[in-house]
Amino acid sequence: MTQPLATLDRQAFVRAFGDIYEHSPWIAEQAFDQGPLPDDVEQLHQRMSAIVLSAPRGLQLALINAHPDLAGKAAVQGELTDASKREQSGAGIHQCSAEEFQRFTTLNEAYKARFGFPFIMAVKGSDRYQILAAFEQRLAHSAEAEFTCAVAEINKIALFRLRAL
Repeated sequence: MTQPLATLDRQAFVRAFGDIYEHSPWIAEQAFDQGPLPDDVEQLHQRMSAIVLSAPRGLQLALINAHPDLAGKAAVQGELTDASKREQSGAGIHQCSAEEFQRFTTLNEAYKARFGFPFIMAVKGSDRYQILAAFEQRLAHSAEAEFTCAVAEINKIALFRLRAL
């Protein structure tokens, strides 16, 4: 984005930043509504992540559930958002063997059965082996710890997406 944020009206801002958080434009709307926008990406991320952290638990859960499974059905069927596609591809998920895809499927199902929401990980800088290892490790977490972890990972994903703009 080359245009200074301060020059954007609400509609343009939400159009540009509404998908920083997967299918959750309410975060961009609230960030705009808080007043003058910072031109610094880090400060914008702080504002947006504070909105997420202070949101009611139900909204946080909806945000978590807006994310696709890693190497899940949406990836296989080509239904990911462009950002999710780039992130998963960058981690080499598209290169999984049939056995690795099956492992992802099994872990996705076990994770959702245990926690009631999809596994979230900011995969930038990770490969599919690291992701599978994180899956297995995080399955041992408490539900509360994993909920907190999922929200923190979503905020990391948002920062990566903002920096990419």
